[in-house]
Amino acid sequence: MGRCAGAYAEYALMDAREAIAIPAQLPWEEAAGIPLTFMVVHDMLIAQGKLVAGEWLLVTGISSGVGVASLQTAKALGAKVIGTSGSADKLERLKAAGLDLGIRTRAGDFCDAVIAATGGKGVNLVVNNVGGSVFAECVRALAFQGRLATVGYVDGVLKAEIDIEALHAKRLVLFGVSNKLRSAEQRLESTRGFVADILPAIADGRIRPMIDRVYPSTNCRPPKPTWNRTRTWGKSWCGCPNPETPARAWGETQASLPLAGSEGLRKYPARIRAMLRYGKQLLTIACTL
Repeated sequence: MGRCAGAYAEYALMDAREAIAIPAQLPWEEAAGIPLTFMVVHDMLIAQGKLVAGEWLLVTGISSGVGVASLQTAKALGAKVIGTSGSADKLERLKAAGLDLGIRTRAGDFCDAVIAATGGKGVNLVVNNVGGSVFAECVRALAFQGRLATVGYVDGVLKAEIDIEALHAKRLVLFGVSNKLRSAEQRLESTRGFVADILPAIADGRIRPMIDRVYPSTNCRPPKPTWNRTRTWGKSWCGCPNPETPARAWGETQASLPLAGSEGLRKYPARIRAMLRYGKQLLTIACTL
């Protein structure tokens, strides 16, 4: 398994140094949900975020693929986790994965609840999946020497004000998470870090990728509501089945979608077309909430 461009083609080219052996007990569907998502999480929580046991993590849009993986990894590290979501049901489901506090909101109005939960101190690290609409609130929720990772902007808000006084007084660190401009050597360093720090927890079962729905590539058109980011959680998987995988491992939802040809793709939103054409992770679609 690993990261590569053109993951929905019959063949894809990957730097051999980035290829990772799939743990023996892991189904293909779960393996497909690992490389891109958990390598991003390694970058945010460990490489740049420096999260350690006993610290607090806040994840906005926690029921997304990256959000759930952040929760799982943080718990494996011994951290405490607060998450926001517009769905009370999703927050309830994530308690089983170790969510310490769920805040039902899609707006930038969670700081007071975060400060109260952390004894007035704030969180040590924020993973912002949502974007500019909650950026200022994320800064307000940070503790002294807190860190803020920006990994997504599903709200479409690409600009936000920065509280310079808070940045200065609290000695904050703000950083982005993206591989777009990284060199091959930097990507390799990221892969090695993931293999050393997170893969062992996946191999021994402490972390299991959460797959919401599975679609065979030959019959892969999900019902329209499935792509609504308010109704999906974790990862949705679309790809070719392992001949050795029992049929029961395919999940609960199957519908038809012709993937071939640009004409057939025009009916879908631009974000979905981009994922179908240029999926960056082998055999998987990331549904972000």
